[in-house]
Amino acid sequence: MATVAKRYFSSTRIAMLALFSALAAVLYILNFAIPIAFPSFLEFKFSDVPVLIGTFALGPAAGCIITVMMVLIKLVCESTSTMFVGDLADIIVGIAFCLPAGLVYQRHRTFKGALAGIALGSAVSVGVAILANWLVLVPFYVELFFHGSWDGIIGVMNVLFGGACTRENFYTLYLWVSVLPFNALRCLVAAIVTLLVYKHVSRAINRLNARLAPKNIDSVKTARIKRAMVVVGVVLVILVFAFFAVLRYMLTEFLG
Repeated sequence: MATVAKRYFSSTRIAMLALFSALAAVLYILNFAIPIAFPSFLEFKFSDVPVLIGTFALGPAAGCIITVMMVLIKLVCESTSTMFVGDLADIIVGIAFCLPAGLVYQRHRTFKGALAGIALGSAVSVGVAILANWLVLVPFYVELFFHGSWDGIIGVMNVLFGGACTRENFYTLYLWVSVLPFNALRCLVAAIVTLLVYKHVSRAINRLNARLAPKNIDSVKTARIKRAMVVVGVVLVILVFAFFAVLRYMLTEFLG
């Protein structure tokens, strides 16, 4: 148990968490819209690729940490343009993708296990995206960004749908014609790229772990203490990034 704990929270693993988080954040910032297919506020990002690779290489918990850190780093660098609604959506949908995929792959570390994990993660992520948009994200977005008026978000939809979107059919068009295919495409692209490059990345991480892992085996008590310290450290880092993200947003809003 001590050996497992020490290897999981090794210096290499922590460094890899930081590396994957930074790479995911860069790709997360470099987003782009696909206006001919989806509403402009659904921005496509390739950040799911390092998140998924990090999940397969380091475990499902690491994938969740990378997802949260990715969004927080972006918020510190750029603040938010959706009053945190879009950022919260990316965390929810991202964790819904990497967590099931990582749990399946953790039990079946084969190519078929990776495929099964990605398939399950994709299904869960798309389902969560539809439910979250319907129940929470769209109502909050309309209330916070458009002050309760649906005209603004319907206007954005009508740029794509040529005036066919109304308050009555909004959710039908948005959830089933936009959210579902958009998130399915996002998961498909991440899956293809991840399956192409994962083995090479995994071998490099395993070689680093083998070289840098400590040779001596500490007691169970010492390993638990170190594990607790790392968990506390990760939580503190996330809280610090969250604080600066909120601070940047407040400064941007109130000081122009």
